[in-house]
Amino acid sequence: MLDESLKTQLQAYLERVTLPFEIVATLDEGAKSQEMLGLLQDIQGLCDKITLRTGGKDARVPSFSLERPGADISLRFAGIPMGHEFTSLVLALLQVGGYPSKASEEAIAQIKALDGEYRFETYFSLSCQNCPDIVQALNLMAVLNPRISHVAIDGALFQEEVEKRQIMAVPTIYLNGELFGQGRMELEQILAKLDTGASAREAEKLNAREAFDVLVVGGGPAGASAAIYAARKGIRTGVVAERFGGQVLDTMDIENFISVPETEGPKLARALEEHVRQYEVDIMNLQRAVKLVPAAAKGGLHEVRFESGASLKAKAVILATGARYRALGVPGEQEYRTKGVAYCPHCDGPLFKGKRVAVIGGGNSGVEAAIDLAGIVAHVTLLTHGEALRADAVLQRKLHSLPNVTVLLNAPIAEVVGDGQKVNGLVYKDRTSGEAHRVELEGVFVQIGLLPNSEWLKGTVELSERGEIITDAHGGTTVPGVFAAGDVTTVPYKQIVIAVGEGAKASLGAFDHLIRTSAPA
Repeated sequence: MLDESLKTQLQAYLERVTLPFEIVATLDEGAKSQEMLGLLQDIQGLCDKITLRTGGKDARVPSFSLERPGADISLRFAGIPMGHEFTSLVLALLQVGGYPSKASEEAIAQIKALDGEYRFETYFSLSCQNCPDIVQALNLMAVLNPRISHVAIDGALFQEEVEKRQIMAVPTIYLNGELFGQGRMELEQILAKLDTGASAREAEKLNAREAFDVLVVGGGPAGASAAIYAARKGIRTGVVAERFGGQVLDTMDIENFISVPETEGPKLARALEEHVRQYEVDIMNLQRAVKLVPAAAKGGLHEVRFESGASLKAKAVILATGARYRALGVPGEQEYRTKGVAYCPHCDGPLFKGKRVAVIGGGNSGVEAAIDLAGIVAHVTLLTHGEALRADAVLQRKLHSLPNVTVLLNAPIAEVVGDGQKVNGLVYKDRTSGEAHRVELEGVFVQIGLLPNSEWLKGTVELSERGEIITDAHGGTTVPGVFAAGDVTTVPYKQIVIAVGEGAKASLGAFDHLIRTSAPA
């Protein structure tokens, strides 16, 4: 099952296992069961503290659980955790085998203190880069707290189950049989939903923070770069973000970040955070900014207020809140979001295997999505309101070579339609003839660009007609002491490498402002 190179790497990790445990597999004679058996036999052969037993009685076949004698651990994989989930498997093996987690002491204590019964089920796809964070977080919780159980389910393998629960987006998480959440979530977010007092306690801690020299709002590439450049100046630096990593977490393949030939969004996001943590930077996560209160006088403190009730002050603020997927803004889109309307073809594509889907958008993202989906689904209809596709020529050639793709130009979307439970079609209006047409399908993937996360700044800093923060050559905004960087600004070409540079520039601009208005604390 595993090639020799992967076996060598895995064996090195499994040397960290200190406590013996058992893999219990539920199998039948099918091809997937035999594939799983091969994987588990490879794992057993790499570590003498792991034993393998077949003959499990789980309702889902194939599946396997990890069980440690003397410990009440309920952790199971239904499906073969390869692809993006192979890391989840390795971490589960290590943690069940006694290797400590890298989670914070505070988070571990919070997990162990949870009372009640929590039966989690996570539906994932092997191509989803957002799923592993959830699977790994819930696996860790199942290892640390006997009242928590978790099963990670490959939605593509258990299609009947997915159809019955009408799951059309991953990751999808159920708790005690009820929908708990959809989309990317990190350990802290899960705990915040379970521990209802956590948000108030965290807000109280933030309110007690002393004023920063530089406060960066946003944890994407621009925010991480700004924080590093500020911290290297020896000044008091904080980063506060809704989720550290930002939109990079939703990005699949990255092949144009200079000096890194190829990587993936979540991997780059982790690297950014690890780099920031090498410095004395106060990282505050899961905080959504709602208001900026500029300093009342030159050299005074700016205030940023958050949805949680927290408030932070700083001599200089760098706004790096990034952007988000642009919505179609047509009837039916929000109603059928995660019920057939999706924004990540890599994550949700496998759930539409053998079905008909549409991709909206004629740029690189839209054409790349159509190409990827064409290898999974029965048919792809690519629609764009323009008279021609805007994607690179090489992508267009590939697209037109695919037999199961139809391209519709001059076709703005008028409505997403469904049966009340899920999508069953869309309506577009032909710009040439004015006629309305309906396309029968099961999924709609929206790929029409980005919107800046700047609504909370209206009335404070100057914004462009598109809602982007207007900045000068030093990253400064129209408010002295307030700077901005990355996709939330008017800087052209929304690229990771550009955001990193803009973050550094804004940070240097902020430091230059500080040394001219006050001595750093």
